[in-house]
Amino acid sequence: MRILLAAALATTGLAVLQTPVSASAKAPVVTRAALDPALVSGRGADVDFAEQEAENAATNGTVIGPGRDAYTLPAEASGRKAVKLAPGQYVEFTLPKAANAITVRYSIPDAPGGGGITAPLDVAVNGHKRATMTLTSQYAWLYNQYPFSNDPNAGLLHPDWWITECSCVPNATTPAPEIAKPFRPNHFYDEQRLLLGRSYRAGDIVRLTVPAGSDAAWTAVDLLDSHLVGPPRVEVVAANVLAFGADPTGRRDSAGAIDKAIAFAKRAHLKVYIPPGTYQVNRHIVVDDVTITGAGSWYTTIKGRQVDLDTPAPDGSVHTGVGFYGKDASAGGSRNVHLSGFAIEGDVRERIDTDQVNGVGGAMSDATIDGLYIRHTKVGMWFDGPMRNIKITNNVIVDQIADGLNFHTGVTGSVVSNNFFRNTGDDALAMWSDKTADAGNTFDHNTIQTPVLANGIAIYGGTDNTVSNNLIADPIREGSAIQVGSRFGAEPFAGKLRIAGNTTVRAGTFELNWKIGLGAIWFYALEKDIDADIEVSGDHYLDSTYNAIMLVSEWAVKDLYAIPKVRFTDIRADGTGTSVVSARVKGSASFENVDARNVGAVGVNNCGSFNFPPTGSEFSLTDLGGNDGGWLAPWMLPKTITCDDRPPVVPPPAPSPW
Repeated sequence: MRILLAAALATTGLAVLQTPVSASAKAPVVTRAALDPALVSGRGADVDFAEQEAENAATNGTVIGPGRDAYTLPAEASGRKAVKLAPGQYVEFTLPKAANAITVRYSIPDAPGGGGITAPLDVAVNGHKRATMTLTSQYAWLYNQYPFSNDPNAGLLHPDWWITECSCVPNATTPAPEIAKPFRPNHFYDEQRLLLGRSYRAGDIVRLTVPAGSDAAWTAVDLLDSHLVGPPRVEVVAANVLAFGADPTGRRDSAGAIDKAIAFAKRAHLKVYIPPGTYQVNRHIVVDDVTITGAGSWYTTIKGRQVDLDTPAPDGSVHTGVGFYGKDASAGGSRNVHLSGFAIEGDVRERIDTDQVNGVGGAMSDATIDGLYIRHTKVGMWFDGPMRNIKITNNVIVDQIADGLNFHTGVTGSVVSNNFFRNTGDDALAMWSDKTADAGNTFDHNTIQTPVLANGIAIYGGTDNTVSNNLIADPIREGSAIQVGSRFGAEPFAGKLRIAGNTTVRAGTFELNWKIGLGAIWFYALEKDIDADIEVSGDHYLDSTYNAIMLVSEWAVKDLYAIPKVRFTDIRADGTGTSVVSARVKGSASFENVDARNVGAVGVNNCGSFNFPPTGSEFSLTDLGGNDGGWLAPWMLPKTITCDDRPPVVPPPAPSPW
């Protein structure tokens, strides 16, 4: 144990070296979601790292982007730009403050037949090589239609679906259209962390170089996060998993040893402590009435491979893998569970929605989850309720095949706060009121970047929920920053829904089926009316690709469902490619102190439900005053039809102080 702790302490690098600075160095540019931090002050997660975009760093490579077209490298990059390096090229970052660890977000090509490759990336600080990272694309590169394929050469998964590429249903079209392969490549990026072994000062230079002999034809570097990681946490009075046979080298499976430590800790009323090391776990660790803490997510890693099940589980799973799970809600769920201070590293490379291969799952009431780092699982945290009173704080969830976190079915009285999400393959944060309403929950002060599919935050039904003070950037396709949706069989919206103090940037994607752009925030009445006490206040919608605000229904149900009343107050819309408001549904909304500038098209695109009655649109707007910027002109009120279905997009200028 002393040897393990000494090795871990050495990696924290408490000694600081001072060495010459590169002549090519650029002054550090620290951003949050590729924005000046002053523009998002007080919003999003308070993280312990400094984020620097590669396009702002010194390089002899090529800056790619900006670009927002899905299925391209720039679109999936933070800020919609990255640096592309050929073998022998570099990008270098000037540290803005002391650091002893880095995270690199990158992309390298897939193997020609799928499955990924590995490639080296040299890391030097102040001209002295520190390490060679082994990058991989084994967890990236999905193709085709939902639920996607790992095979770039596969034919259409659903030839009976309409696709925009040919504006047809391929197997119902004569002659059959030729569909280019690979079809819709996506999910290009991954990230990797590295302890540098010592601390460096502000002004020191971290250079990332692709070696001349790399097997990767190119390496795209999106950003670098620099960290100052503290020493490992030590719990002396605890059930130490090493005492029960756990292997910190990762060579032997430690699941049984962790189970034994949990059982002992419960009898002795102790915590479970997992000291520094990598522990192999290839199944669920079931947790109930237990506290499990690691030495910190940089030191304690629970890592597993995906395992084929001999027969499918009752829930439809065909695989299992590493994860910490509460008991099923049908068995009463778990309670008094507290998890903190470790990383969960999965091995999920394909999307199978029935699989329970999530980092944290099951039902947990009266629980806390704090300071975890979760990567390469299907969903970082997926909770199947009913369950209540869980507090989820200070976690980092990245590189997921599906959601970042989902409150599914009857989660109540719970809080998700100060968490960081990047590169999720579906909604980063979701409340899905499937069969039982989620109620009284809050998503607050979270940062979400580059969700590849769907939304940054999605609320599907529920009662008395709040979405506040979040920062959401760069959604890629089939969704946007915030969605309020009556869909997926969700229970109706009821009580109050408060959406307050959020900032979105570069949000609003092109919807392939509708062939229109989505709003940065969008309300979608697909299966029911969205009829609750809904107020959106204090949000900032920055550099919206299309509309800032959209209220919409599906064409097939446009005369069935409505969005009767939404209040918008104290909103800023700084830059829209098209309109401030796009209304494509029956209903109404009121606006007070909604200020807009740099609007690309008419301020209000009011199509109502597309029946175009002589009495005016089926959607009405109420001006409650203080709406600056000329976007809500008197002649538009209350129901003037201003329907331009697909106006030209005018890219707005970069956001700036109001």
